[in-house]
Amino acid sequence: MMPTRALFSVTLCLGIGVSACGSDSGTLGNGTTGPSGAEQICVDKINAYRATLGLPPYQRWTDEESCASGEAKSDSMSGSAHGAFGTCNEFAQNECPGWPGPPETMIPKCLELMWGEGPGGGHYENMKGSRGYTKAACGFYVKPDGSVWSVQNFK
Repeated sequence: MMPTRALFSVTLCLGIGVSACGSDSGTLGNGTTGPSGAEQICVDKINAYRATLGLPPYQRWTDEESCASGEAKSDSMSGSAHGAFGTCNEFAQNECPGWPGPPETMIPKCLELMWGEGPGGGHYENMKGSRGYTKAACGFYVKPDGSVWSVQNFK
């Protein structure tokens, strides 16, 4: 089942500060460092798409993965994609709102749709790095109902 929410693109830092705090029983993706972690799968998939264009890989921005997960949590609670954009000092952001989980299986599908926008599509351009980005941080939040919100931040 594909999510019914539209994917949105934001490419300029708006400097919005939103707290990612709140109490619920969902789970944050907290910067899993193993090669099988959703964060690594996310960056690897983005880099695989970049390689098809002969572009160098993004560096995995591990220092900001916890923050990206906090943005995903905040956005899931508000129901607003990109609502916490800028909290992690990112320059651009893609988001997969409310996808069926788990994170390791939903992220390749979401990234495929974004890449499929092609040139001129904001998600594609962020993944391609048209504005000179060199690193990516992927964050995840799993809601109690099992749906996953994922944020991909670029800098």
